[in-house]
Amino acid sequence: MDTITLCDLEVHYHIGVPEDERARAQKLLLTVEMDLDVAPAAQTDDLEKTINYYSVSRRLLELGNGRQWKLIETLAEEIAQLILKEYQPQAVRVEVKKFIITEARYVSVKISRDRRRKRPTPSQVLMQKIGGVPAGFR
Repeated sequence: MDTITLCDLEVHYHIGVPEDERARAQKLLLTVEMDLDVAPAAQTDDLEKTINYYSVSRRLLELGNGRQWKLIETLAEEIAQLILKEYQPQAVRVEVKKFIITEARYVSVKISRDRRRKRPTPSQVLMQKIGGVPAGFR
């Protein structure tokens, strides 16, 4: 599998738990890695056979218009789902960097999502239904 990476795209979004933090747009850096087979595009030199990273960058730059989020976790998930739906990679990894703690270079969240949904195993389903391991089996 091949990967197209858009690294540290600078965006300005309204994000933060306190309302006063969300009141003004703040700088974030987004890194998006998209897994796909680039061989068809490489063999034909055809942009239509790959993911147009310029298009992805424009979409992400506009994503914050009129929007706000409290958590960078929520933002990362939304970006991952958007990329999977609109650009169709096999998998996507998203990192959101936020510059809110003055003593740290940044805080970030990294997530990975795959188009192929993994089904839970029968034992995982059972554990969810009964709420964990019964006391007598721990």
